[in-house]
Amino acid sequence: MLRAKLRLFLQRHWILLAIVIGVVVAVIIPVWYMAGMEESVRRYIVGINVASLPWGILQTLVFVGFLYLLQYGGGFAQFKKSRIDAALVNVKFSDVIGLIEAKREAWEMVQLIKDRAALKRVGGKILHGMLMIGPPGCGKTMLAKAIATEAGIPFLSTSGSEFVEIFVGVGAARVRKLFKQARQYAQAYGACIIFIDELEVIGKQRVFMDAFGGSSESNSTLNQLLVEMDGLHDDAAHIVVMGAMNAREEVLDPALLRPGRFDRTIAIGRPNLAERQDLFAYYARKVRLDPSVDLARLARKAVFKTPAEIENILKEAALVAVRERRELVNYKDISTAIERIELGVVHRLTMSQHEREMVAYHEAGHLIVLYLKHPTDDVFKASIIQRAGTLGVVHHIPREELHLSDRNRLLGHIKTALGGYAAEKLKYGVTTSGVSSDFANVMSLAHDMVWSLGMGGDGLIGDFSIIPSGGTNRGNQLSEAIKEKLNLETQRILRDCLAEVDELLRTEAHILDRFARELIQRDELDYDEITSIFAEYGKAPRTISLPPTPSPELPAKLQA
Repeated sequence: MLRAKLRLFLQRHWILLAIVIGVVVAVIIPVWYMAGMEESVRRYIVGINVASLPWGILQTLVFVGFLYLLQYGGGFAQFKKSRIDAALVNVKFSDVIGLIEAKREAWEMVQLIKDRAALKRVGGKILHGMLMIGPPGCGKTMLAKAIATEAGIPFLSTSGSEFVEIFVGVGAARVRKLFKQARQYAQAYGACIIFIDELEVIGKQRVFMDAFGGSSESNSTLNQLLVEMDGLHDDAAHIVVMGAMNAREEVLDPALLRPGRFDRTIAIGRPNLAERQDLFAYYARKVRLDPSVDLARLARKAVFKTPAEIENILKEAALVAVRERRELVNYKDISTAIERIELGVVHRLTMSQHEREMVAYHEAGHLIVLYLKHPTDDVFKASIIQRAGTLGVVHHIPREELHLSDRNRLLGHIKTALGGYAAEKLKYGVTTSGVSSDFANVMSLAHDMVWSLGMGGDGLIGDFSIIPSGGTNRGNQLSEAIKEKLNLETQRILRDCLAEVDELLRTEAHILDRFARELIQRDELDYDEITSIFAEYGKAPRTISLPPTPSPELPAKLQA
């Protein structure tokens, strides 16, 4: 171990040692030698050498620079980043909130790294690679840092884009240098972790039939990575490669996913309701949050938000509070921050009173249908303030995480989208161009229900969208009668939903007028204001309760 550390020291600091030796040979020894010469001879020698020194240095630098560039890739193959000490990373498993299953897999990786001797006694080998796949901002990099911290070994971090250059061979050279450095640290410290973010940049499937030859560089980089991950070296260095990416697993080359390279694949998903509440509580420590803010309510409003997005929401809310000259961040600040992030900055337009009234009735129609008819979603805010090209919006989200949509939920989406159209027609007898995006939405939903999901009432079952209907070499295999029947069923769904929405708004016309007036006066209505108005008319608010927090059997270190 001491010999390996000494060799590592010499390899990492050879430039400094070379400078010291060069100074001794080129300065100290010549000065000592010339001390015994006559004064005139010494002055002559010094003058000649000083006069020719700059030109000689320049020639040497040019020659050596081009030689190094042509033979070894030069400075293009160098990495800006070096080893990150595990002590400096200092990210524990308790800092990674949520990700229960992912942390269980990662903890097993840590135990394998720590118990290498026991693993070797039973004839096993440490895993070569672990691939983490999930949306951006869900904690892949943080989990990799936690593994390095808990295992107590060096951590080399890089990204796929650092291997991409216009010079041929540079990517492969950088891969070699990266793994060479990792082997040195593994020999000195027992093991080493390489973390490659954006793995899809260098790991995508190879192209072998490229007429222009543009894929040869990416192919050579990937081939070098495949060779390095095989572990075909004389030493027994334990190197664990951890890759992270946002793309689907199918984009990677199959050779990269085979056993012996990336042995494990961990899905890093978005946090659930209980985890989002924990995330809000964790990031709220960094801001001065009003004690009256209900974190459970924020967790419900942030459905499908990633940890990075939740952190960004609280940072944006702090900026809002500073602009309002308040010392504490309240619920309204957080609600405003969510709207700024999702809908854009407020951009008020000069509108006539009639236009504002039409927009108010349009949004009120959405609001009432959503509140009274939608089976899964709830309304959190209604606004007629212009943002990012929209004249108004009804902000609604699912009351809980839903990964599937049944027929009732899709019909709820259609009815909600048609609420604005029905309200305009009921109040004014005509509609506006503001329904264009609503119509595009409902047409797409109804079409998918009938053509792809078998949710029509015409008895036709199957995904008819995959059957060629003309314009292909296989010809038109879908008859006109079937297409007509499918299209008629699509229209029937839309007409039935519109009839139900129209009947609801006619029955609740007084509530429609009330909400339109409130929007005209206030511009915006929050959840509490909306529910209180519905309560005046005997429409009780829907109760939303947190599901029980899962308590999996994990080691104490993994508990957040």
